[in-house]
Amino acid sequence: MATKKNGEKAAKKPAAARKVCAMDRVKLARDAKRPHLNDFIKLICDDFEELHGDRLVNDDRGLVGGFGSIGGRNVLILGHNKGASVEENMSSNFGMANPDGYRKAMRLAKLAEKFGNPVVTFVDTPGAYPGREAEERGQAEAIAKSLEVFALLKTPVVVVVTGEGGSGGALAIAVGDRVLMMENAVYSVISPEGCAGILWRDGTKAPEAAEALKITAGDLEKLGVIDGVIPEPAGGAQKNHKAAASAVKKAILAALKELDGIAPDVLVEKRYAKLRAMGNFY
Repeated sequence: MATKKNGEKAAKKPAAARKVCAMDRVKLARDAKRPHLNDFIKLICDDFEELHGDRLVNDDRGLVGGFGSIGGRNVLILGHNKGASVEENMSSNFGMANPDGYRKAMRLAKLAEKFGNPVVTFVDTPGAYPGREAEERGQAEAIAKSLEVFALLKTPVVVVVTGEGGSGGALAIAVGDRVLMMENAVYSVISPEGCAGILWRDGTKAPEAAEALKITAGDLEKLGVIDGVIPEPAGGAQKNHKAAASAVKKAILAALKELDGIAPDVLVEKRYAKLRAMGNFY
């Protein structure tokens, strides 16, 4: 216990009140025990029917999608699928989607638009898969096209960054009317380690890079990049999946309610204006 100058014992600062540095948030966001896409689907959906394939190449397991209901609301759910076991990690490529995954996401998003269902996306990826085959099949084009499709989608889109929001791989399904982040999630154009390597040629400076990048939910809310922060249980979402999922469900339903009744064309106009306003701090 800390001691004051006059000899009296000072109360120790509660753990919850201590500042959590950006790099600590990164470590929490990457924690393998955090709830992943399948956990959220099981805990917040009344039902879920997965749909498969991009109708061009294959069914990428790094990005999963299907129709389900949340609190009685029929929605399309899309999300990066990291997996919880080594086998799942390998089959889903640790949540790093190939072009096939983004093309599947676009196909399903247009289907949701046709049926008038809102789209809810769960973002948790280190980034799009950078492998040779992915590049040969048009990774950059698929991400660019996905940005266009989601920007012009005439149905409500709610985005939740649940863990890592890495670069274009995250952004491809993160263009939405309401973008939310879990308290210990991170969202950035590059990882702290990658940034430190480029700027200082020194990976040990990742903590400094993390602070400079402003990648935490709190920082991004202040900058206007996201619309809200979803609180997590004490110690992080990995400590209590059920409580974390409950908070996410509540936030999604509140966001969908805010978007109810807005005409499709107006939704698109507002989404475009929101994107154009980013980076304008004056």
